[in-house]
Amino acid sequence: MKLTFLYLSIVIASGAMLTNIYTSIVDVVSWGSDIPHSIEVARQYFKASDPGNYFRVFSPMNQLLGLISLVAFWKSGKNIRVLLIAALVCYLVAEGMTFLFFYPRNDIMFFNEGRPDAEQLKMVWQQWSSMNWVRTLIVAAGLACSSLALHRIYFNGKR
Repeated sequence: MKLTFLYLSIVIASGAMLTNIYTSIVDVVSWGSDIPHSIEVARQYFKASDPGNYFRVFSPMNQLLGLISLVAFWKSGKNIRVLLIAALVCYLVAEGMTFLFFYPRNDIMFFNEGRPDAEQLKMVWQQWSSMNWVRTLIVAAGLACSSLALHRIYFNGKR
């Protein structure tokens, strides 16, 4: 049963990572294609729903599954425990970045009533674009740690 939590964590983390990659390759390029007009189009699009609706469900779910996996495999050996701690830390750091870095920029670009000038929007968009790749790499590192822990669990027979 405890393996199920680790598998679910890996699946959810994979979804978050791939969604971030999609955002960087498709959405972010569209947002920056004709600033300020392209940002205004995104603002209109996000009136019905926005990516936060996805991440507000799946990011905490992944953190919870990572924590449950860590607790479930705590006694499975130091190497496995260290990998699961590292994975959880990566997932928490990515979430911290979301709150501290991305939310303020999302507000500037998409949700504040005031309209910043084009130069400020370009700067904020560029920051968002660059840092989303960093956040994606952090989630990927967490995913690699979780996957390596799973491999070691099977290799060491610590199920």
